[in-house]
Amino acid sequence: MRIGVIGCGTIASAAVHGISGDGHKITVSKRTARHAQALAEAYGNVTIADNQGVVDASDVIFLGLMAEVAPEVLRRLTFREGQRFISFMAGASLEQADAMVRPARAVAIMMPFPGIAHGGSPVMMQGDADLVREIFGVRSSIFALKNNDEMAAYLCAQAILSPVTRMVSDAADWLGERVADKAQGEAFLRALISSNLWKSECAPLIEALNTPGGYNQRLRQHMEANGTGEAVRAGLDDLE
Repeated sequence: MRIGVIGCGTIASAAVHGISGDGHKITVSKRTARHAQALAEAYGNVTIADNQGVVDASDVIFLGLMAEVAPEVLRRLTFREGQRFISFMAGASLEQADAMVRPARAVAIMMPFPGIAHGGSPVMMQGDADLVREIFGVRSSIFALKNNDEMAAYLCAQAILSPVTRMVSDAADWLGERVADKAQGEAFLRALISSNLWKSECAPLIEALNTPGGYNQRLRQHMEANGTGEAVRAGLDDLE
């Protein structure tokens, strides 16, 4: 495909890393020049252009702008019928993104994570699932959502990634004070969490780790008694 990227920040550049070996011709915008230059230097099929140059060179365009600045940036550009946009903007609905790019169409909204650069990442999306799967589905898992309400709920729930990562980091720091190789300890904990959750639903995994008096049960019960579960639900309610 001829793919363009308007707004080449951290997440959009990660998406480009993830598809750079798939034979696409990719044009990225000068916006966030550091990321754009790194991509162009790393891959022979990636070139840099101004925003209108990206539009002119592309049939499918990733929209990686912040929602607050997107209307001002996009109103200066000329789009054409038949172009399809995939929006990465968390602060704008699919309908709002679509209104910004007429006569082109915003056909999907998706929220990539940094792991999309390496594959194996979950991608929550709404809209044209076939197009998103065609581009990203070879290496990442696509979770198609039905409507704006589902997207809003998923956006809130995905915020669990940061506190979970914080907990793993805190445990790694604790472990690092007691072992010779702190980096190895953190790598072990990251692999422990990711490998066990990847192939198991939460309820049976919790039950499997519920050996009476075992380490996992005791720490989980300690955290529950100190309000961890209630804090998570209250935080998600606030986000919603």
